[in-house]
Amino acid sequence: MRVADENRPMPEVPRPRRRLGGALAVGAGILLSRIAGLVRGRAVAHYLGLEAAAGAYNAALRIPNLLQNLLGEGVLSASFIPVYVRLMAEGKHEEASRVARTVGTLLALVASLLALLGVLAAEPLAAIIAPGFKSRELTVSLVRILFPGTAVLVMSAWCLGVLNSHRKFFLSYAAPVLWNVAIIAAAIVAGRRLAGHDDDIAIWLAWGAVIGSGAQFLIQLPTVLALLGSARPSLEVRDPGVRTTLHAFLPVLLGRGSAQVSSYIDTILSSYLGEAMVAAMGYVQTLYTLPVSLFGTAISAAELPEMSSATGDANERAEHLRRRLASGLRRVVFLVVPSAVAFVAIGGPIVALLFQSGKFGPDETEVVWLILCGSSIGLVSGTQGRLLSSAFYALSDTRTPFYASLIRFTITGVAGYLLALPLRHAFGYSTTWGAFGLTASAGLAAWVEFLLLKHWLTRRIGAVPVPGKLGMGALAAAILAGAAGFGVAHLATSLYPRTLVVSLAAIATFGAVYLGTMSIAGVQEAGAFTRRLPFLRRRR
Repeated sequence: MRVADENRPMPEVPRPRRRLGGALAVGAGILLSRIAGLVRGRAVAHYLGLEAAAGAYNAALRIPNLLQNLLGEGVLSASFIPVYVRLMAEGKHEEASRVARTVGTLLALVASLLALLGVLAAEPLAAIIAPGFKSRELTVSLVRILFPGTAVLVMSAWCLGVLNSHRKFFLSYAAPVLWNVAIIAAAIVAGRRLAGHDDDIAIWLAWGAVIGSGAQFLIQLPTVLALLGSARPSLEVRDPGVRTTLHAFLPVLLGRGSAQVSSYIDTILSSYLGEAMVAAMGYVQTLYTLPVSLFGTAISAAELPEMSSATGDANERAEHLRRRLASGLRRVVFLVVPSAVAFVAIGGPIVALLFQSGKFGPDETEVVWLILCGSSIGLVSGTQGRLLSSAFYALSDTRTPFYASLIRFTITGVAGYLLALPLRHAFGYSTTWGAFGLTASAGLAAWVEFLLLKHWLTRRIGAVPVPGKLGMGALAAAILAGAAGFGVAHLATSLYPRTLVVSLAAIATFGAVYLGTMSIAGVQEAGAFTRRLPFLRRRR
């Protein structure tokens, strides 16, 4: 492959043509990857259900996923993108390339070392992530297989940081489709050839994940190298831009990593509830992250480069941030409030539509639905909190989000432990309700974090434009839609009890009632959405 000369001027960072273009590109890429993720979840559910092998597989995925998110994804974006974008905005293209290549080289070294340590220490790591499992041999084997793919996924996150800085959002967020496709293929082949041998199927799934990690990284790499103008590794750690990135990395690591660590702690606690609950929480995580990624991550990822590129004095930058936040928060509230209500009102039909097949039956659907209700508590606050954290990162303030996340982490751990273990034993409620307590405590902690971020950001830029009126209206419309969807689901069940028909009827009713109510109320986001619907566009 021909590598461009390092001194060749780098491409300018293009400005988005339309205000929503970045978020739409991120959303489109995430939508494709999440659809693939849902298909992956259905394939795993079909062949493993809530069996012990499914619990071992979900537990084993936690540590590699934790490291991927800690060393890459949001952490890398929040510490690296503001520095890189600022250098590009100032015309310092060669310096920006050097910063990106140095950060990539350091990440490759650290991730490779951690992957090696993970393979060697798979047994004690399995004991840490699943101390409540009666048998951990399968989890150990899966951890050992999955860790080599971790380093590759971290480098894929580095590619995402570079691509996002250049406003090339779609490729970076659609690349995980390949990761999901590799696991889906492994599930289908193994499930048909090894039916009844759950442990062997889980091993195939792990190898599929490793192969998919490589594909996800390689599809992004050529574009990244073309943007950087050089593939030469660099260890210029004394470069001011590199030092700024590294200085911000640890606080961002601790701040953004709190959600990942909280999820990790949930896995530890849920292991004492049994492998089935660990597996159920894995399916819940797939559903919960769908609106978080589609709306929270999409909007936050698109806004971070825009907020970071602000120039002028403190007042001008504050005004710029308020304008970006006003638009972003409205979109988050309009889209995420109904998602949270839908998980509670028609979560059963949603879970059944996506996962009910093979070993995943109606009983498993009820279990996952209940746990999903707990997760919905913090959905709105968690997605808004992501955007507020991005505003702090754009201000080069990495400590404040860390303090808020530390409080969130503490509340999640303490409340989750009490609800899942001591109180469950004291009052005798089921393991399913114990898992509900874990997700509900995380949701309540997310609200505390959001309120703290809002309060502290107000001190920096003035009143944070949280759309309270829109939020109450969206909640009322979503409750009405939830009641309609729930009623239609029960009616459809009595008339034509087919999972596909019941689920689609409930979801379609919910969406139509919510969107119709918000459109009648004159909400601008609803009007913008309906104008994009093809059949309504033809009528106009």
